[in-house]
Amino acid sequence: MSKVAVVYWSGTGNTQAMAEAVAKGAEGELFSAAEFDASKIEDYDAIAFGCPSMGAEQLEESEFEPLFESCKPALKGKKVALFGSYGWGDGEWMRTWEADCSGAGIDLACESVICNEAPDDAALAECEALGQALK
Repeated sequence: MSKVAVVYWSGTGNTQAMAEAVAKGAEGELFSAAEFDASKIEDYDAIAFGCPSMGAEQLEESEFEPLFESCKPALKGKKVALFGSYGWGDGEWMRTWEADCSGAGIDLACESVICNEAPDDAALAECEALGQALK
Protein backbone atom coordinates (compact mmCIF):
# COMPACT_ATOMS: atom_id res chain seq x y z
CA MET A 1 0.00 0.00 0.00
CA SER A 2 1.28 3.47 -0.86
CA LYS A 3 1.95 6.09 1.76
CA VAL A 4 -0.29 9.04 0.84
CA ALA A 5 -0.22 12.71 1.84
CA VAL A 6 -3.27 14.93 1.33
CA VAL A 7 -2.27 18.61 1.24
CA TYR A 8 -4.91 21.33 1.02
CA TRP A 9 -5.77 25.00 1.50
CA SER A 10 -9.32 25.97 2.41
CA GLY A 11 -10.88 29.35 3.06
CA THR A 12 -14.48 28.34 3.76
CA GLY A 13 -14.13 24.70 4.76
CA ASN A 14 -15.40 23.26 1.45
CA THR A 15 -11.98 22.10 0.23
CA GLN A 16 -11.15 20.92 3.76
CA ALA A 17 -14.23 18.66 3.71
CA MET A 18 -13.06 17.31 0.35
CA ALA A 19 -9.53 16.77 1.73
CA GLU A 20 -10.89 14.81 4.68
CA ALA A 21 -12.79 12.51 2.29
CA VAL A 22 -9.68 12.04 0.12
CA ALA A 23 -7.61 11.19 3.20
CA LYS A 24 -10.27 8.71 4.33
CA GLY A 25 -10.25 6.97 0.94
CA ALA A 26 -6.44 6.95 0.78
CA GLU A 27 -5.96 6.05 4.44
CA GLY A 28 -3.46 8.91 4.21
CA GLU A 29 -2.13 11.76 6.28
CA LEU A 30 -3.87 15.14 6.12
CA PHE A 31 -1.87 18.39 6.02
CA SER A 32 -2.90 22.01 5.62
CA ALA A 33 -0.68 23.92 3.18
CA ALA A 34 0.99 25.60 6.17
CA GLU A 35 1.94 22.19 7.63
CA PHE A 36 3.62 20.80 4.50
CA ASP A 37 6.73 21.64 2.50
CA ALA A 38 8.69 20.17 -0.40
CA SER A 39 11.14 18.39 1.92
CA LYS A 40 8.33 16.02 3.00
CA ILE A 41 7.57 14.77 -0.53
CA GLU A 42 10.22 12.04 -0.44
CA ASP A 43 8.38 10.46 2.53
CA TYR A 44 5.30 9.71 0.37
CA ASP A 45 4.50 7.54 -2.64
CA ALA A 46 1.48 9.62 -3.59
CA ILE A 47 0.19 13.13 -2.89
CA ALA A 48 -3.23 14.69 -3.40
CA PHE A 49 -3.32 18.48 -3.58
CA GLY A 50 -6.52 20.41 -2.91
CA CYS A 51 -7.13 24.09 -3.47
CA PRO A 52 -10.26 26.10 -4.26
CA SER A 53 -10.60 28.48 -7.17
CA MET A 54 -9.73 32.01 -6.12
CA GLY A 55 -10.16 35.41 -7.76
CA ALA A 56 -9.91 35.13 -11.53
CA GLU A 57 -9.92 31.30 -11.60
CA GLN A 58 -6.54 30.75 -9.98
CA LEU A 59 -4.96 28.91 -7.05
CA GLU A 60 -4.81 30.64 -3.66
CA GLU A 61 -1.80 32.94 -4.10
CA SER A 62 -0.30 33.68 -0.69
CA GLU A 63 0.08 30.21 0.79
CA PHE A 64 -0.95 27.39 -1.55
CA GLU A 65 0.50 28.44 -4.91
CA PRO A 66 4.02 29.11 -3.52
CA LEU A 67 3.90 25.72 -1.74
CA PHE A 68 2.81 23.90 -4.91
CA GLU A 69 5.46 25.67 -7.01
CA SER A 70 8.15 24.59 -4.52
CA CYS A 71 6.87 20.98 -4.63
CA LYS A 72 6.58 20.65 -8.42
CA PRO A 73 10.19 19.61 -9.17
CA ALA A 74 9.97 16.72 -6.68
CA LEU A 75 6.63 15.37 -7.98
CA LYS A 76 7.89 13.62 -11.12
CA GLY A 77 7.46 9.88 -10.71
CA LYS A 78 4.99 10.25 -7.82
CA LYS A 79 1.28 9.49 -7.98
CA VAL A 80 -0.38 12.93 -7.90
CA ALA A 81 -4.06 13.91 -7.82
CA LEU A 82 -5.84 17.28 -7.67
CA PHE A 83 -9.14 18.40 -6.14
CA GLY A 84 -10.94 21.57 -5.07
CA SER A 85 -14.12 23.59 -4.92
CA TYR A 86 -15.22 26.69 -6.77
CA GLY A 87 -17.94 29.30 -6.35
CA TRP A 88 -18.24 30.65 -9.89
CA GLY A 89 -17.05 29.91 -13.41
CA ASP A 90 -16.82 26.43 -14.86
CA GLY A 91 -13.72 24.92 -13.33
CA GLU A 92 -11.21 26.69 -15.58
CA TRP A 93 -8.73 26.95 -12.69
CA MET A 94 -8.56 23.15 -12.50
CA ARG A 95 -7.91 22.78 -16.23
CA THR A 96 -5.14 25.39 -15.95
CA TRP A 97 -3.67 23.57 -12.91
CA GLU A 98 -3.78 20.21 -14.75
CA ALA A 99 -2.03 21.78 -17.77
CA ASP A 100 0.61 23.26 -15.46
CA CYS A 101 1.24 19.79 -14.01
CA SER A 102 1.47 18.24 -17.47
CA GLY A 103 3.94 20.91 -18.58
CA ALA A 104 6.09 20.15 -15.53
CA GLY A 105 6.15 16.42 -16.35
CA ILE A 106 3.80 15.47 -13.52
CA ASP A 107 1.50 12.56 -14.36
CA LEU A 108 -1.88 12.76 -12.67
CA ALA A 109 -2.95 9.38 -11.28
CA CYS A 110 -6.67 9.91 -11.83
CA GLU A 111 -9.27 12.42 -12.93
CA SER A 112 -9.38 15.55 -10.77
CA VAL A 113 -12.43 16.17 -8.59
CA ILE A 114 -14.11 19.57 -8.46
CA CYS A 115 -17.37 20.67 -6.91
CA ASN A 116 -19.38 23.87 -6.83
CA GLU A 117 -19.53 25.34 -3.30
CA ALA A 118 -19.90 22.79 -0.48
CA PRO A 119 -19.34 19.16 -1.52
CA ASP A 120 -22.50 17.03 -1.55
CA ASP A 121 -22.54 13.29 -0.88
CA ALA A 122 -21.70 12.51 -4.53
CA ALA A 123 -18.68 14.85 -4.50
CA LEU A 124 -17.46 13.40 -1.20
CA ALA A 125 -17.77 9.89 -2.67
CA GLU A 126 -15.70 11.05 -5.68
CA CYS A 127 -13.09 12.41 -3.25
CA GLU A 128 -12.93 9.06 -1.41
CA ALA A 129 -12.50 7.29 -4.77
CA LEU A 130 -9.71 9.73 -5.69
CA GLY A 131 -7.98 8.82 -2.42
CA GLN A 132 -8.42 5.10 -3.10
CA ALA A 133 -6.82 5.54 -6.55
CA LEU A 134 -3.64 6.77 -4.82
CA LYS A 135 -3.27 3.75 -2.51
